[in-house]
Amino acid sequence: MKTQFTRLRGMPDLLPQAIAPWQQLESAVRHAMCAYGYGEIRTPLLERTSLFTRSIGEATDIVEKEMYTFSDRKGESISLRPENTAGCVRAAIENGLLQPGSVNRIWYTGPMFRYERPQLGRQRQFFQVGAEVYGLAGPAIEAELILLSARLWRELGIDKGMQLEINTLGDNEDRTRYRDTLVAYFESHRETLDEDSLRRLERNPLRILDSKNPAMQAVIEAAPALRESLSEASLMHFEQLQALLQGSGIDAVVNPRLVRGLDYYSHTVFEWTTSELGAQSAVCAGGRYDGLLTELGAKAMPGVGWALGMERVIALMDKLGVSPAQHAPDVFVIGTDEVAAADSLALAETIRALLPDCAVVHNTAAGSLKSQFRKADKSGASLAAIIGSDELANGYVTVKPLRGPHEQTSVPALQLGETLQRLLEQID
Repeated sequence: MKTQFTRLRGMPDLLPQAIAPWQQLESAVRHAMCAYGYGEIRTPLLERTSLFTRSIGEATDIVEKEMYTFSDRKGESISLRPENTAGCVRAAIENGLLQPGSVNRIWYTGPMFRYERPQLGRQRQFFQVGAEVYGLAGPAIEAELILLSARLWRELGIDKGMQLEINTLGDNEDRTRYRDTLVAYFESHRETLDEDSLRRLERNPLRILDSKNPAMQAVIEAAPALRESLSEASLMHFEQLQALLQGSGIDAVVNPRLVRGLDYYSHTVFEWTTSELGAQSAVCAGGRYDGLLTELGAKAMPGVGWALGMERVIALMDKLGVSPAQHAPDVFVIGTDEVAAADSLALAETIRALLPDCAVVHNTAAGSLKSQFRKADKSGASLAAIIGSDELANGYVTVKPLRGPHEQTSVPALQLGETLQRLLEQID
């Protein structure tokens, strides 16, 4: 049917029949975060644009090309959040969470917005789950965050499809040395660089390593490695992380070209990738960002975290065949005549009270008994609970199994909850 109003491109509707894997993911996230002692935080969708230009970096694709930005009625530049690490840091600073000696483990979930070309696993409105830790330096907390994500993959049944890639970016001094080396190298290959890379050469040469342009891969592969510019302390930090992961049973591949798309990372960066989703292989990514908290106004304090793309996790669940089916109603309540109409509504409420974990649908629309049974069958319900004049007069409810070999039976009202529970268990 034609409609006057349609959704914006890249901002899909999520309909009831597709919601089950989302609910499973959200439940697994809450369970894992609780197990590791992380508290949930909820921040606004809108932030001042300056928060992102300061944190993500003006020379990034996100700030230059992808943010939804507008001026409010007072002329202030406002943006829909393209990610939420900066928003969480802003909230932690503004609300006094970052006290000296404090440790904050937080997590979030919600929509983010980037003006990108919509494709499989990449939308303009997309949902993320993130975990952030403030106040802990060293590789142990980095390992904890990676273990937290690995636990989530196991709970969802997608761990066999995941590969962990790690790298180190060193500290600021390491990256300054490397930047000079990298600029000299790419200047000598200037004729091979595309327009984006030439622009990055002036402002953020490390981002050239993240280019997906096939014509540039040979020159990128031959570029000097960051490891050659690392200090002994940075190398030790990375080696300790690898030892912790190995001791915890996590296999990690060192990818020296992994630099991440945001400017605020230092030392450890990592990505969980999969070969099951084609070009959109990164499912979860993160790293350490000690300098970001200071950049946004806090006293010097370490920070580290990750974010996963919910659409990509759900696509992987579907590809691996572990997505749950949409849960059908357990009981469909039918009133056989006008006399029982009000009582059928009360019966539905009674069943919900007796079986609080069951889904009960009441047929509020009038119709013949035959049409009501068609609706009950179409709903996918396991049982029909039927009430009419005869049932009201004799104090019982007719229960008809809609699935399996069981026979229709008349159940005294006092035995209704027990009978429904038993039949549902047998049908399952």
